[in-house]
Amino acid sequence: MDAITLENVSVVYEAGTSIEKRALNKVNLSFEQDRVIGIIGHTGSGKSTLAALLNGLSTPTEGTVKLFGKDIWEKPKEIKQVRFKVGLVFQYPEYQLFEETLYKDISFGPKNMGLTEEEINERVMTAAKFCGIKDSDLEKSPFELSGGQKRRAAIAGVVAMDPEVLVLDEPAAGLDPAGREEIIGGLLEYRKKRKSTMIIISHSMEDIAKYSDYIVVLNRGEVYMKGTPEEIFSRAEELFNASLDLPQITKLFIELKKRGIADATDIYTVNYGKKQLEQLLK
Repeated sequence: MDAITLENVSVVYEAGTSIEKRALNKVNLSFEQDRVIGIIGHTGSGKSTLAALLNGLSTPTEGTVKLFGKDIWEKPKEIKQVRFKVGLVFQYPEYQLFEETLYKDISFGPKNMGLTEEEINERVMTAAKFCGIKDSDLEKSPFELSGGQKRRAAIAGVVAMDPEVLVLDEPAAGLDPAGREEIIGGLLEYRKKRKSTMIIISHSMEDIAKYSDYIVVLNRGEVYMKGTPEEIFSRAEELFNASLDLPQITKLFIELKKRGIADATDIYTVNYGKKQLEQLLK
């Protein structure tokens, strides 16, 4: 079953003026339930506009956004319920922290859902665990913590609402590889346990290749390509034409093939590349 469906969706800014911009143009997409979908595209391709549509933060100029088959704007007064079901994590979510303690920040969403204190506490503790936050840090002020810890707290605030769909707009921007692995790894563990849908928007080809079951490529507001990581990263020339790159490990194996050292070029994760190199060395 599809978690979210976009039917002929367009978003036009400043329509009818001299500065009219079509951010998305007649996009048709389905995001299958219980999968990790990666979205890539150059700056200005429509990625963040798409993210804002998925939980009703913005409205389409044309077309329909459906959550489990139901138009999310059928009852505009109930859009808050959609936002509880589709959690959106912005590129720098730590800028949204405002409460006195991490616990209060993480509990903000569940409180607005009208849950009991017991349910709120359970949600906070579970979300903190998935995001790598220690119990001892929950009573600290968010402003005492490092950037990475703030990022975890902000993401935990979204996870605490237990959304059925989690949309991550550059969730690991500015973090080192270890920080990226810890945060995205925790979210993937949450997704797997919850059997929810995760949509990752990222400039990092390595992250998209490593974590995604399916990839959508946007270019100039339209769906340029879609398919499995193998299918997408085997079309190097088309990616280059869309101002995108390949994972570094894929580029390495392309060079190895040019030198007659390796045959395979469909290598897009470091772990798989490591296994292939070990075979070559034997």
